[in-house]
Amino acid sequence: MRALLLDTHVLLWALTRDPRLTVTAQTLLTRASEVVVSAASLWEMSIKASLGKLTLPSRFGLETLVAQGYRLLAVTPEHALQVRALPPLHADPFDRMLVAQAQLDRLTLVSHDAALRQYDVALEWI
Repeated sequence: MRALLLDTHVLLWALTRDPRLTVTAQTLLTRASEVVVSAASLWEMSIKASLGKLTLPSRFGLETLVAQGYRLLAVTPEHALQVRALPPLHADPFDRMLVAQAQLDRLTLVSHDAALRQYDVALEWI
């Protein structure tokens, strides 16, 4: 099975056992060769939490993510430059970074954001 890169909302659904993460999606994550979490998602979640727009799970942190088997992916200069090559189809800079990372690192992006279907990226839309 392929390596999966989680969109931020999918990560939150997985961490909080949100019912929007369907049984099919849970099976997809379980069967993946690895499940990857981008530093861009952690950055996005941190910003939203600091602005009061998001409540993070009480046991949220790097140790929790690693203990749950997620591989952490840093944002590199190559990722940052890849964003420039993307057509302006989505305004969210965090989603654009995830697309760039998935493209360069040959990951399948897992999302429920229909706008991401417009990009040339391996995508599992859940």
